[in-house]
Amino acid sequence: MKKKVAIIMGGYSSEYKISLNSGNVVHTYLDKNEFESYRIHIFKDKWVYVDENDKEFPVNKDDFSIRTNGKTITFDCVFNAIHGTPGEDGLMQAYFELLNIPQTSCDYYQAALTFSKRDLLSVLKPYGIKSAPSYYLNMGDSIDLDAIVEKVGLPCFVKANKAGSSFGISKVYKKEDLQSAIELAYKEDNEIIIEAFLEGTEVSVGVIKFKGETKVLPITEIVTENDFFDYEAKYEGKSQEITPARITPEQEKKVSEMAKHAYEVLKMKGFSRSEFIFVNNEPYMLEMNTTPGLTTESILPQQAKIAGISLAELFGNAIKEVLPKNS
Repeated sequence: MKKKVAIIMGGYSSEYKISLNSGNVVHTYLDKNEFESYRIHIFKDKWVYVDENDKEFPVNKDDFSIRTNGKTITFDCVFNAIHGTPGEDGLMQAYFELLNIPQTSCDYYQAALTFSKRDLLSVLKPYGIKSAPSYYLNMGDSIDLDAIVEKVGLPCFVKANKAGSSFGISKVYKKEDLQSAIELAYKEDNEIIIEAFLEGTEVSVGVIKFKGETKVLPITEIVTENDFFDYEAKYEGKSQEITPARITPEQEKKVSEMAKHAYEVLKMKGFSRSEFIFVNNEPYMLEMNTTPGLTTESILPQQAKIAGISLAELFGNAIKEVLPKNS
């Protein structure tokens, strides 16, 4: 009997359009012989099932069911394709745990932890995972520009602590430009992380649970035409994503082991994609995404393809990993 799968997409953040693309790709490529998939749009003002004719049916939040054609439908599993809040920060994960519905991403604690760049890097530091020198600011804090420059140097990156797709990020070369960069980041989040600029090769490492094992996917090298890997570089063709990355076997071994170690230390499940920069042959972690882009052009699906894993297999496996083993 086919499993009924709700693909949640959209969300409450600036990333909602990218999430809709990811969710639609999952819906298109899931094996129709094994799964009956339903597109569920999650927005602040509505949770709705969207059928093939784009007709909307409300979701009952009490049990996450829908009613269509005179029938009530409940789901065997939820495929999480929401980038940003509430799909990547633990809110949806906690909700589905309360309802006892399996879902494909990590658990709620891991989602909340990894969604905060500051908290993630702090937790991983004792495990030997290096990161750039950083300075933290919260909305309302007094801003000491001299102290920031003394801690992280120039140039530096000013980032919203809990935002993806490079929203609210600036590369700052002069102290007098720090204030406006901080204001831009505050438009995305009330917490900021300011990091030292690391010069080196940037790579993206996908780690997934595949057929019961933790699997590191082929590594992607990021080469951007822009000053850094910003929104335009990510989504508007201003970068090259080279898989497999042009790095040495030693670098590949180091960063693969580090990405896998982080995944296992955090007791992750589902997909993760971590970004690193090599400095003097050592990988420094920038962040970890737990619901990475899943369009055909996105990095993790590119990596899976090089590894010989089709999109149907990638998405289907994510569901099978979380379904009860006797189902």
